[in-house]
Amino acid sequence: MDDLLERLRAGLPAEALITDPDITASYAHDMASFCDAGAPAVVVLPRTVEQVQHVMRTATALRVPVVPQGARTGLSGAANASDGCIVLSLVKMDRILEINPVDRIAVVEPGVINAVLSRAVNEHGLYYPPDPSSWEMCTIGGNIGTASGGLCCVKYGVTAEYVIGLEIVLADGRLLTTGRRTAKGVAGYDLTRLFVGSEGSLGIVVGAVLALKPQPPQQLVLAAEFPSAAAACDAVCRIMERGHTPSLLELMDRTTVRAVNEMAHMGLPDSTEALLLAAFDTPDPTADLTAVAELCSAAGATEVVPAADAAESELLLQARRMSLTALETVKSATMIDDVCVPRSKLGAMIEGTAAIAEKYDLTIGVCAHAGDGNTHPVVCFDHTDADESRRARESFDEIMALGLELGGTITGEHGVGVLKKEWLARELGEVSVEMHRGIKAAFDPLGLLNPGKVF
Repeated sequence: MDDLLERLRAGLPAEALITDPDITASYAHDMASFCDAGAPAVVVLPRTVEQVQHVMRTATALRVPVVPQGARTGLSGAANASDGCIVLSLVKMDRILEINPVDRIAVVEPGVINAVLSRAVNEHGLYYPPDPSSWEMCTIGGNIGTASGGLCCVKYGVTAEYVIGLEIVLADGRLLTTGRRTAKGVAGYDLTRLFVGSEGSLGIVVGAVLALKPQPPQQLVLAAEFPSAAAACDAVCRIMERGHTPSLLELMDRTTVRAVNEMAHMGLPDSTEALLLAAFDTPDPTADLTAVAELCSAAGATEVVPAADAAESELLLQARRMSLTALETVKSATMIDDVCVPRSKLGAMIEGTAAIAEKYDLTIGVCAHAGDGNTHPVVCFDHTDADESRRARESFDEIMALGLELGGTITGEHGVGVLKKEWLARELGEVSVEMHRGIKAAFDPLGLLNPGKVF
């Protein structure tokens, strides 16, 4: 421990090191439940690439594990510390280095907050689409680490589609540059994509080149109430089948709607079994909204109400964004699942989740990025009740099993981390896991980077 701190101090300013155990304990875990976390030896908050390189060279020399972190808003335990590790928090590397309207790129450090970047590029008439619900807190580096998504994925795609270049500090301290700044480029293996979603297990992201789009018009939102989740899912299928491209297509079940109303008094319809939000950001969204309203009515919607203006639209989006936070108030703890299924199986996924909730006598609210089949069943439970905690964990696993049975994946955007690593092999298969381990060994032969995560 003394040798570690002495070597770190040789290349870092005093303010970059935290050793007080009462403070380092606050860096031990992210927001996931049922994920073990250890006690870090030290927390390092670098401000430069060179400082990150010094940390990795020190860690390699002393064979000390390193756990990279962003804002710790993750939901899989991917940022959880291990005993005696160096927690490498990148939140101080928070500069937007360049916004280029001609090339339509931004160059950023990993600690930049998603919402800060979004607002900055908006000032140049540009748009960075990935927008996780935690966008006011989460960092670009964390988004890259977990390949996160958001509400607009149905039209614009996920983080991986916007990361075109990276700067990575490898386990031994070398600096690797991947990708490009150009609109096209196919030179060599696509190492950039390899690092997106790797959860800090292959290297430390210290810079990113992000693709931008022209800023679209302000979107308008339509809200449709349904007598059942199945009817709402039928409407989703009708909307996609007819070729519509909404900028957002989100679903909230009855439990979620009531939790949001209880917490924020949003005035959402308490009587609904499912609320579907559809939005368009075209120059004239009226025709699309009218067509979607008709499809919702045909699927059995009891009421379809378009937002009167952009302000009312934003209010509806705020309600959706606070869904997970609201469900956290139902009981003392939650487990947030992230199962993505083919859109055609969305109804079966939500109905199956309701059956699992009944089987285990639990409250499970579901909000979903319905347009891309990504569901977030939230298991609400009392963590002080051992039996209820057991049932919560079992129901969580059963939800993932259901997703795989329906042809889906155990994680659409939250990542594997600690929480789902036992399930990864079931989804990938033996050969794929072997290839994953081979890649890990090539980049991190000593196994120092985020050990115990992913697989």
